Parts: sequence; structure tokens; C-alpha cells
Amino acid sequence: MDAISTARSAESSKKRLTDSEKVDISDGRLEYQTPFGDDSGEVQYQTMSWWQCGMVMIAETISLGILSFPAALAAIGLVPGVIIIIGIGIIATYAGYIMGQFKQRYPHVHNMADAGEVMWGRIGGELLGSAQLILILFGMASHILTFTVAMNKITGHGTCSIVFGLVGLAICFIGTIPRTMRNVARMSIASFASITIAVLITMIAIGIQRPGKGTVGAVAEDASFYHAFLGVTNIVFGFFGSVIFFSFMSEMKNPNDYPKALCLLQTTEICMYVVVAVVIYYYGGEDVTSPALGSTGNLVSRIAYGMALPTILIGGIIGGHVSSKYIYVRLFRGTGRMNERTFVSIGSWCLIALVLWVIAWIIAEAIPNFSNLLSLIAALFASWFTFSLCSYFWFFINRGQWFSTPRKIFLSVVNMFIFLIGVCVCGLGLYVSGRAIHEAPSGHSFSCANQES
Repeated sequence: MDAISTARSAESSKKRLTDSEKVDISDGRLEYQTPFGDDSGEVQYQTMSWWQCGMVMIAETISLGILSFPAALAAIGLVPGVIIIIGIGIIATYAGYIMGQFKQRYPHVHNMADAGEVMWGRIGGELLGSAQLILILFGMASHILTFTVAMNKITGHGTCSIVFGLVGLAICFIGTIPRTMRNVARMSIASFASITIAVLITMIAIGIQRPGKGTVGAVAEDASFYHAFLGVTNIVFGFFGSVIFFSFMSEMKNPNDYPKALCLLQTTEICMYVVVAVVIYYYGGEDVTSPALGSTGNLVSRIAYGMALPTILIGGIIGGHVSSKYIYVRLFRGTGRMNERTFVSIGSWCLIALVLWVIAWIIAEAIPNFSNLLSLIAALFASWFTFSLCSYFWFFINRGQWFSTPRKIFLSVVNMFIFLIGVCVCGLGLYVSGRAIHEAPSGHSFSCANQES
């Protein structure tokens, strides 16, 4: 009788489990736990629809980096460059889909640190979390630096470059203050419109001026491996936004709609990358600059940079929001602080955001040849987050079934191929980035000098 009562009590308790309390009894791992705690609190985080999530992903991924693609085609050649853009885009789409599968299997995962802890315990969590935070911090710094370059161009170096950097820091910090991604989603529409208009202005101007007419080749001539692979890394790094996809999924109303958001991102991304790269390279020629805004006249460049300012700032704000949320969740997960509007919760969020933006500003001011160093950091981390780590996610959630069916065997081969791509990009990227840093002219840290590069 006692055994029957105990069994009924256990069954009743099991039925009363909410989504935030479910556990996987089979292996002791957490099966479901919302990253943000109490859904009935004052602050609600899971508020984005799939199209809003897609727009945030677009705003974070498609920034002024798109204007480095024409120079990549100049180094690689028109036909090989287009093939590489489409090929890497397809691989990045599949890798993003695998992240969605991993998130469905472990819905409590909010960032790479959580994913690392699921796979390798606390050490894995600290390793991936630190790598993600470092990568995003350098991305935030690149947005501050790009803002400084844009303002120098627009104003004709109207004041000290450090002042422009501080203005960029202040704007990005203010934009990061709202704690929910829903507010960022609204800004992402303006970001997408901004980069689209800037790109159209550049394409129209360069199409009229035609500075490189007749100098375009289907395959690059006399391209050294060094210059060609630098072009490849520029393309690869245009698809590394997957490092923060877990955070975006966590703030969707229905995370099962994530594949729709991913398709919106990748379709837009691949189409824009190909069109912009081909058009600007075709009319700009072999000497097209990176970013391509410099291939147009001075007035047009100023106009285009002005139109691109929202993209520069909002892309940075999204990175600042994700990095702040990573620390905020780690500090207050499991407490009521995250869902409160109190002095401690709001003050903690603002302090975290401010400290991260100050660090990003210091990085931007301290490193003269920042684009080359960013390529080095991206080779160290982005190659793993975009390719190798995503393929490892597949092997982890399908452990014990890799060769169970012909389909599983095929997918095992595909994912091993993707893993090796990440390893190659990391190794070769370190070589070309290190060489670029070594050969680049030295600069001056914390300088008021005009930064138009």
C-alpha cells in the first residue's frame, strides 16, 4: 500500500512539473529550464517573433563588413569568389540549423558557455564562455573604431579621433540599457535599411564612375596564396554571427520558429553578399578598396558613411546587449533579480554594460592596426564557432548513432568535413593574419590623428 501511494505521489508530482522544472532522468542532464527564470515577473524576455529574431540576426551579421567582399573577389577572382560565398553561406546555414537542434535538445542553453557545460562540464563552459565574450568584445570595439572612421570621413576630421570614439561609446551604451531583445529588434529594421541604402549609394556611384572598367578577371591573375586566403578569411568572417544565435533563440516567443528566422537571415545574407560583391568589383576593378566606400568620390563616400551610421551603431549595440546578457544571466540565474525592476537589477545591468563598453573602447583605441588583429581573433575563435563547434554539436546530440543508418553515415561525413574546414580556416587564418600584422605599418595608440582606413 505504501509503495502504491508513493508511486501515485511521484506520478502526481511529475504531472505538476512546469517547463522550467523538467529534467532528463535518463542521463541526469537538465532537459528544460528557461534561461530567465520566472515567466510571471515584471520583465519578460521571451518576446520576439520569428521575423523579429531574423531582423536582429541580419542587423548583427550584415554590417559594413559586406563592403570588404568586393576586395575579396579582387584577390580570389570573380567566379571562385562567388562560389566560395555561396558555398560558405550554405555551410553556415546548415551549422546554424544544427545549433537550433542543440537548443531544442537542451532548451536551457542561453550562450556558448551553457553549451560547453552541457558537453564538457564546468571547464568546457568557462572555456567557450570566455572565448565568446572575447570575440564579442572585439566585435564591439570594431564598431567603435568604424564609427570613429566614419565620423572622421563625414566631418573631414572635425575633431580629435578619441572624442569620436567616446561619442560612439556613449551612444552604444545608451542603446544597450534596455534589458530585453524586443527593443533591439525594433532598431534592427533601421539597421537593415541603413546598410541597404549605403550599399545602393555605393553601387550606383561606382557604376556611374566605372573606375575599374576592363580590369576584372574571372579568375585572379598572379594572386599569391597569402593574398587569396586573406580574401577567403574576409568572406568566412562575414558569416560568423552564429556565435550569438543561442541568445537570440532564447528570447523568441516560440523557439521552434527559429528555422524561419535562420532562413530569413541566410537568404538575405547570401543574396546581398553576392550582388554587392559582384557589382562593386565589376565596376570598381582590381584596385577596389576595402571597405568599398573608398572606391567612390569623396562626397559620395561621406554620404554613404552617413547613411551607414545606424548600422555601425546598432550592430555594436546588439553585441553589447548579448555580452551584457551573458554576464547578467550568469550572475542572477536562479534568482528573482532578472525579472525585477529594482535598483539592484537595473543598476547591475547598466554597470555591466558600461564596463564592457569601456573595455571595448580601450581595445579600439589601443590597437592601431585593428582590422588585422580582428582577423587574428576571428581566426582563433570564429572558425570554431561557425564551423567546427557546430559540427561537434551534431556529433554530441547524435552520439551512438553516427553509423546507425545510411543517412546518419552521410551526415557524419558531412559534419566531419565541416569540422575540418574550421580547423583549416583557423590554422591558415592564423598564418595570414599574423603575416598581415607583421607587414602592416605601425600606428599610434590613443591618438587624435585622422583614422580614415
